[in-house]
Amino acid sequence: MANSTGLSSPRPKYDFADLSIVGVTGLMVAYTVLFLCVLPLIGKLAGGRDFVVYWATGQQLVHHANPFDEDAMRRIEQAAGLDAKYKVGLMRNPPWAMALAYPLGFIGLKAGAFLWSVILLWCLVGSVLMLWRMHGSPGNCLHWLGFSFAPALLCVSMGQTSLFVLLGYVLFLRLHREHRYLAGVSLWLCALKPHLFLAFGVVLLAWIVLSKSYKILAGAAAAMAASCAAVYFIDPAAWSQYAQMMRTYGIEKEPVPCLSTMLRLWLSPQAMWLEFLPAAVGCAWALGYFFVRRRTWDWMKDGSVLMLVSILVAPYCWIIDESLAIPSLLRGAYLTRLRLLLAVLALASVVIEAELMSGCKLFSYFYLWTAPAWLAWYLCATWSRGARTTENHNGEVEDALQASR
Repeated sequence: MANSTGLSSPRPKYDFADLSIVGVTGLMVAYTVLFLCVLPLIGKLAGGRDFVVYWATGQQLVHHANPFDEDAMRRIEQAAGLDAKYKVGLMRNPPWAMALAYPLGFIGLKAGAFLWSVILLWCLVGSVLMLWRMHGSPGNCLHWLGFSFAPALLCVSMGQTSLFVLLGYVLFLRLHREHRYLAGVSLWLCALKPHLFLAFGVVLLAWIVLSKSYKILAGAAAAMAASCAAVYFIDPAAWSQYAQMMRTYGIEKEPVPCLSTMLRLWLSPQAMWLEFLPAAVGCAWALGYFFVRRRTWDWMKDGSVLMLVSILVAPYCWIIDESLAIPSLLRGAYLTRLRLLLAVLALASVVIEAELMSGCKLFSYFYLWTAPAWLAWYLCATWSRGARTTENHNGEVEDALQASR
């Protein structure tokens, strides 16, 4: 193709990183689209996912029954297609999350599973696109790393709520400067899984006090009050039922593949306090990390490491919950100039999918590497000699080096 001077335009150069990103994204998206196409046709597929727990909870709530009644939930879930050899699922999110499950009580299993999955996929796409725009809408394919991130696509296929949490976190990053009340409201989505935000949360409270950002607290309080009022209207006994479930369901016996749970199981399975030890250490580190940066604190920049540490030290964290690493990893991808690191991040999703296809269940120890890997990858990407350091006054990555892409 000739340009106005009669010379041929140079062809774009593609390297291994580009091919890895495009290839992995294509495979992951194709798998997700195929899954969504098949889902409405196979009822057993819909009933064999984590989604069935939320759907069964909605069925119980609509009929004014106890959503934590194991016998009743077992009947509903097994009728929906859950294999009898699996333990009955109960919703472990805090009671205010019942506001999400309640509408599912009015929808059939297949339709509900399809709609739920589409909403989760929209949360992922919307979150990644917001992050892309917050980084200046760079003209490359790096944001595809977010679309193809294995933990996030696992959320879609399993029907888990971690992508709602991701959306809340990204909305907070997007709104906290100019629309602080709405930023506080968005934290309600983060509160669906508050255990993932312990280190993040203590810094958030300290930052709110020092910066006098009390509108964020007001927004969060208003959202929590509204959801708790709605839950009381739906099920007045929700809190007592939830407390009883947490005491008797035996969550402490589950070998969740995360640092905190493994520490307790390896050292002293009965010492539950060990499960919160990494979180306590993480919170102490987080406050020190914030203190030395308090005058120039930026949630996009400084909060990226903080969120990855918060995931790492959470007392209870599955690989699907690591979807919250997407904002940090995308920031690292935009900053680094080491193309090999981009290929490594793309191929990490392939490794996770390969582990699943080889028969590794989600509670397998083979997933212990993921949370430390995201933190190590981000540190390499941002501390490397090739990392970009120029940022604008909003903390967004400049697009000055896009020509090198």
